[in-house]
Amino acid sequence: MTQTAQRRTVQTSFRNQIRRNKNWIVMIAALMAYALISRAMLEASGNPQIRFRLDVTPLMQSAWVLKAHVSGALASFAIGAFLLAYKKGRRLHRVLGYTWVATMAVTAVSSFFLTGLNGDHFSLIHAISAWTVIVLPMGVAAARRHDIKAHRRHMTNMFLGGMVVAGLFTFLPGRMMWSIFFGV
Repeated sequence: MTQTAQRRTVQTSFRNQIRRNKNWIVMIAALMAYALISRAMLEASGNPQIRFRLDVTPLMQSAWVLKAHVSGALASFAIGAFLLAYKKGRRLHRVLGYTWVATMAVTAVSSFFLTGLNGDHFSLIHAISAWTVIVLPMGVAAARRHDIKAHRRHMTNMFLGGMVVAGLFTFLPGRMMWSIFFGV
């Protein structure tokens, strides 16, 4: 093998490695951004002592659309995490997959009725909801036409972007999910 061919093989291998690890890079970047933003928000409020506690009173007193949004998000996260670990192509995968699509749709659509981060305007998190509403049918269509690579890419990216990354930012200090789980 010539040196040029070896170099191309190494470059191709490196590109494939980056493509495979792209999801981890996104996760690490989201966690770092979350940590930096949370720290800045806590420092701005005088570094209050944080303790874990569970107080669902704010959620129980909220509007029905927020309850539907949180319920859909929790169900989507649980089902999605299970599906990522479960053997694909079985009947349970299909049944839970359609259930996941329904709960993701509830989560995404209900978010359009929730504002508050930017006053009465949409925030950047709503862009993830719009993306979810567009990509959900694309992921289902890819599975139905047996394009497993596209189906896997759409659904995994939606889980990471819509559930993990957007979910992290619902736990910023001062937001409702923060107040439910952490006492200040």
